[in-house]
Amino acid sequence: MNELVSVMNELLSIKPVVLWSDVLIYILVASLGLFFYQLSKNPLARQRWRTVFHSRAGVASFIVILFYLLIALLDSLHYRAPLEKTEGSEEVHYSQEVHSLLDVVLTELRNKDEKTYSAPFAIYSFAKENMQTDDGVVYRDFPRLANAGQHLESAAEHGMDIFVRSMKALLVAAFISAVIIGLHIAWRKRQHSLQSGLAGVRTLPWGTIYLTLSVLVLSCCWVLELSKVYHILGTDKVGQDVLYWSIKAIRTGVLIGTLATLLTLPLAIVLGISAGYFKGWVDDVVQYIYTTLSSIPGILLIAASVLLIDVYIETHPEQFNLVAVRADFKFLALCFILGMTSWTGLCRLLRAETLKVSQLDYVQAAHAFGVGHNRIIYRHILPNITHIILIALVLDFSVFVLAEAVLSYIGVGVDPSMASWGNMINEARSELSRDPVVWWSVAAAFVLMFVLVLAANLFSDRVRDAFDPRSA
Repeated sequence: MNELVSVMNELLSIKPVVLWSDVLIYILVASLGLFFYQLSKNPLARQRWRTVFHSRAGVASFIVILFYLLIALLDSLHYRAPLEKTEGSEEVHYSQEVHSLLDVVLTELRNKDEKTYSAPFAIYSFAKENMQTDDGVVYRDFPRLANAGQHLESAAEHGMDIFVRSMKALLVAAFISAVIIGLHIAWRKRQHSLQSGLAGVRTLPWGTIYLTLSVLVLSCCWVLELSKVYHILGTDKVGQDVLYWSIKAIRTGVLIGTLATLLTLPLAIVLGISAGYFKGWVDDVVQYIYTTLSSIPGILLIAASVLLIDVYIETHPEQFNLVAVRADFKFLALCFILGMTSWTGLCRLLRAETLKVSQLDYVQAAHAFGVGHNRIIYRHILPNITHIILIALVLDFSVFVLAEAVLSYIGVGVDPSMASWGNMINEARSELSRDPVVWWSVAAAFVLMFVLVLAANLFSDRVRDAFDPRSA
């Protein structure tokens, strides 16, 4: 209770901080809401998307993506906590450290640092230290951790305690899931009379939806329960909880995948359609641009651009009064660089498809009747290549998530102070050469990144099946 009161007092006296990336994720969430609202008014598009969500893999992967997006949204509500007032002064000063609402949820993980490495669920340190008995005798042994397993009287209780707490989390998760699912089933039964009158309408795979939600609820309850007394995924070199930084890295992965993908679309769509529709010198210029850009090794171009950004940050320190502001600027610059260097593939595809569609009979008939170019492109060309844009949108997402990990691994990714899976893998390089191996940092980053990329790929497969005419 005292911890809850202190957290509430901290939230009431905070100073909100709005980063540019925060604004973009708010816009992203609002755009998703607007998209589904517009979708409800378009019967043809609604029928296509219904095919996606009637698939078990499609709806399950979509729920997982929404869960990641929810975590990213919680981590985008930033604030600065007030410092203790100095004696004789009423002026309030705020910390230079920027936290988020997710940090409040994960307080148990954030405030439990150790001296150095510790293995997952361990109660002893990973390395031996010099210790001294009451008699002054020095010996080497594994010391007990300061913030893990302190409630245990002996190591013999360790395994049973983990089991009991896991069962407790399972029961709580089962109760929460049962309440949510029960309320929804009751609501569905009330709507049954209306649905029964709609002939031929398939229902969503509710079993898969309930199972996916139950697994997510169980995961959250299990993490929140066991993180109170253990480091579930161990700690890193400086004693920070690995699970905490793995969860914090979700925001970076979701944002860089989404923003970089959205930045590729305008250039690819405008130039691709223009080259395929107008042909002639327009096509020659567009082909020259994307051929030249494609001939430059992408990793070198990105690395050079990131280094220029670093130079700008170093020469203009007055613009970055907080570490979080500097990291956010570099992060957005990396999204822009990835977007500006990755549009050529989609542009080539749209050019080829536009060349084919522009020769169809109804497009030629529109030309014969004197319909303007803008109207033809908007009414006839764009609707027929939308499936390529949607497929590329969801496919590129996972590509950019992996790209961030690779770039951060070689040192030209996001700022080192920013939580990201690439930074975790980069910092764990030397750990893999230790004996015994410190494997949990790499494993944590890999598992969370793998789940997000797998969900994005499964969802993209369902979108491709629904929107690609060749798969019909």
